Amino acid sequence: MTNKTLTLTDNDSGKTAELELLEGTHGPGCISLKNLYKDTGYFTYDPGYGMTGSCKSAITFIDGEEGILLHRGYPIDQLAEKSSYLEVCYLLLYGKLPDKSEFNTFSDTIKTHTMVHENIRDFISGFRYDAHPMAMLVGTVGALSSFYHDSLDINDPKHREISAHRLIAKLPTIASYCYRHHRGLPFMYPDNNLSYVENFLQLMFAVPAQDYQQSPVAAKALEVMLILHADHEQNASTSTVRLAGSSGANPFASIAAGVASLWGPAHGGANEAVINMLEAIEQSGETIETTIARAKDKNDPFRLMGFGHRVYKNFDPRAQIIAKLCHELLDDLEGDQPLFTLARELEEATLADEYFRERKLYPNVDFYSGIILRALDIPMNMFTVMFAMARTVGWISHWSEMHSDPEFRIGRPRQIYTGHSRRDYPG
Repeated sequence: MTNKTLTLTDNDSGKTAELELLEGTHGPGCISLKNLYKDTGYFTYDPGYGMTGSCKSAITFIDGEEGILLHRGYPIDQLAEKSSYLEVCYLLLYGKLPDKSEFNTFSDTIKTHTMVHENIRDFISGFRYDAHPMAMLVGTVGALSSFYHDSLDINDPKHREISAHRLIAKLPTIASYCYRHHRGLPFMYPDNNLSYVENFLQLMFAVPAQDYQQSPVAAKALEVMLILHADHEQNASTSTVRLAGSSGANPFASIAAGVASLWGPAHGGANEAVINMLEAIEQSGETIETTIARAKDKNDPFRLMGFGHRVYKNFDPRAQIIAKLCHELLDDLEGDQPLFTLARELEEATLADEYFRERKLYPNVDFYSGIILRALDIPMNMFTVMFAMARTVGWISHWSEMHSDPEFRIGRPRQIYTGHSRRDYPG
């Protein structure tokens, strides 16, 4: 923070406002508007809040122009290479990397919460056999507050911590139950002798009648995917969690609101759109050359899914990490994989094409994550569930941070009213 100010004057009324200029550790400066309406009678108009800072946060920093993503100051590439998902969870929650003792305690704590109440299994079984897994996830996460209401005092830091642990631990179990109910498979119990990711894969794909053989390459691919999706600053779903939580809503309801926001195709459905695109190209029999030509044609409604990013204007740092992992996983697969071959050819063609290089339309994290999830035999209607499972730690970290903020207040955006002026009821 600096002591600089910006003076805003309304020439008609003569009213002025002294607006404080704020600076963070990284990133552009910010103009504080908290006294603007009080001093001038005006507020700001910013559709989508794209130019508005809604909070101060010490969790994640993004520089879209330079392709930088930091979690608590640590670059995402270092975390993906050297860390585990649970260690990143600890980092996001507590602000530092754990030592060995702290990590063991944290890991053991998470494992004690992986089981869910037996009635939650019944609750999920009550959904229609063809219910979308995200519909089940939204409802089940929201319902957790009716099962674990012993720690819902949002003003108690210990209660907030217990709820965070429960959410991180139970989301893989709940996600797998949503999948298995949709497929008509029996629910599996967690195995706390396994790692976080190995346990999830067993919950998803094991059956009681036979042993489940873990694939180390698949587990590694999923581990890194979870790390890359753990948090991404003030996006739509994270902002939704903060806004819902600002009313005093319990953590489970707040996270359920984030899940609902993520369900929107403009947010959490991008990797599903990639697979749909690849399948459409494959079924049409088009060549890579004609596909690229269509993508360049402004008069053609066809668009390449999984290329470019709203925030990252140069390159998505997560994509560079996941691309290598994606290739390793595909190399580990046996048999003919035409969809993945097509994806590789499309990737190579765009990276070599000047049109895409000039516009910095590089493959993003969604392009590769969709391919990885498909390679892991995870159906497309589960893609956003996987995203939600990874992002839960980011959501609950922001929710907890918000409740520790001395400037915390209920969210209340303003509007410009464009309806009728005052009218009297006829007669």
